[in-house]
Amino acid sequence: MKKELTVAEQLKNKYHKTEEVTNFKDMLYRSGDIYRSRTAFKLKNEKGEIYTINYAQFKDDVVNLGTLLVEKGFTGKKIAVIGKNSYKWCISYMAATIVGIVVPIDKELHCEDVINFMNISESVCILGDQKNLDEITKKIDTLKNKDTLFIYFDKKDSANYFDNLLRKGQKLYLDGNTKFDDIKVDPDELRILLFTSGTTGNAKGVCLSQRNICSNILSTYGIVKVKRSDLFFSVLPLHHTYECTLGFLLPIYSGASIAHCEGLRYIAKNMGEFHPSVILCVPLLLEKLHKNIVKSMNSTLPEKYRKENENPYKYLPFIIKKVVRTKVKNTLGGRLRVFIVGAAAANPNILSDFRDLKLNTLQGYGLTECSPLVAGNTDFFQKDDAAGLPIPNVEYKIDNPDSEGVGEILVKGPNVMLGYYKNEEETAKAIKNGWFHTGDLGKVDKDGYLYITGRCKSVIVTKNGKNIYPEEVESYLNDDPLISESLVLGIHKEDDDETYVNAQIYPNIEAITEYLKGSVPTKEEIWKMMSDAVSNVNKRLPNYKHIKSFIVRDKEFEKTTTQKVKRYGDNMKFDNNK
Repeated sequence: MKKELTVAEQLKNKYHKTEEVTNFKDMLYRSGDIYRSRTAFKLKNEKGEIYTINYAQFKDDVVNLGTLLVEKGFTGKKIAVIGKNSYKWCISYMAATIVGIVVPIDKELHCEDVINFMNISESVCILGDQKNLDEITKKIDTLKNKDTLFIYFDKKDSANYFDNLLRKGQKLYLDGNTKFDDIKVDPDELRILLFTSGTTGNAKGVCLSQRNICSNILSTYGIVKVKRSDLFFSVLPLHHTYECTLGFLLPIYSGASIAHCEGLRYIAKNMGEFHPSVILCVPLLLEKLHKNIVKSMNSTLPEKYRKENENPYKYLPFIIKKVVRTKVKNTLGGRLRVFIVGAAAANPNILSDFRDLKLNTLQGYGLTECSPLVAGNTDFFQKDDAAGLPIPNVEYKIDNPDSEGVGEILVKGPNVMLGYYKNEEETAKAIKNGWFHTGDLGKVDKDGYLYITGRCKSVIVTKNGKNIYPEEVESYLNDDPLISESLVLGIHKEDDDETYVNAQIYPNIEAITEYLKGSVPTKEEIWKMMSDAVSNVNKRLPNYKHIKSFIVRDKEFEKTTTQKVKRYGDNMKFDNNK
């Protein structure tokens, strides 16, 4: 009798075909040649008018900037890039990683942290927005390399204004300087140095090669088809591997187009202007869109179809569903076909609701150290409560699983980093026998689907050895529409060596006000509602996982740039929020 294949095994027979690339220079020249006249970027000028940059122009701009950087003596050197998502950021990243080693830095970081990363990496140049570069120059005495070249994206009166240097590079190239063309990229050497923010403490420098990221681009394309007609709407910060690999480099490989969001408050406006078909997002953005869609349905549908605090779509007659789907799609720009969701666990009910609206919503799991994708839901198979199946050429397994199959997730593949920058000790801890130890806890079902249950460091261990994963308890709390977000911790009492589950809860005041028919809630009312919410969660959990105490916060949690609640810093000082 023939053995039945698991879903993960079936997936291997369905991958989309890809064309091999191992480095960014080959990818740039290939795309510049194959897709020459196709639109690579949709941009806005100072008057707010939309114009396009084709692939040939993008390639030329990278070559011109790269030629200038070579002429400045930066071959093989560290070159930092900082600033909001922009065309100039993309040119800079691509030129820097071909000429030397690119160091993408979070524009939201305090300038002391930026300077620290520049000093650690020994960067010789930084390209970025005036706002960020001016902050660094104010503390220039703390920058080790006083000869650092500052190239401004938007300071027109600067001698080092980006556009002027691009023209200088173009002149050098047209006059016969082909040093950039002559660069031979070793796909296996350090070319991308990323400092992770993470949610559990001190940043480490992650060393990636171009083969690491190219392998991830091909693997992703193998399970999620990118069409040449696609337009990627870039919302998440480009310094983060998730957006950089999947929202910038993947479309460049595929011949698709990219448009950058002008800021979170302009999302709806920009979607109406650019008409995207693909959006990479975090669960928080998806939840906000979902909330607005449900609210809009409940305010515009005939009275008999409305559902208080619930999505009415599933109860609608077929013909009205069709009208609603069209309206929703139009509010999202008219062409949207897929959301790719990552950086944290998404609510499976929300993913399912979007799929009902004929908007494919694919959740995945990844880490900076894995370039970043490890597992994902695909064009062929989806499971909304799972992080997905292994992407092509990548394996994962669970180390030392407990009775429920939960253990640390280990990953092996061409996407796994070279190591941590100048930190052999941490590298040796993270990569053992070719397997990368993620620090994340998970389990794998019989079909190969991966489920993330928490972080090794955040797991709460009770006196009798029971493991409680805070993320599981948080997901139950966050399911309540009256709760905005939560953070679950294990606390010890002075007179007791037992560990108790404590929750910090940030209430959703808007939803509570709606629930109270418009009246502003008192502190006592908020406390009572949060207490009821905790009781309801406890009813769904075994006794040892029960929330024993909770605190109502009056301000949001501090978050990383991918909107994960930080499990360190001020968030841990919960006594201050009583």
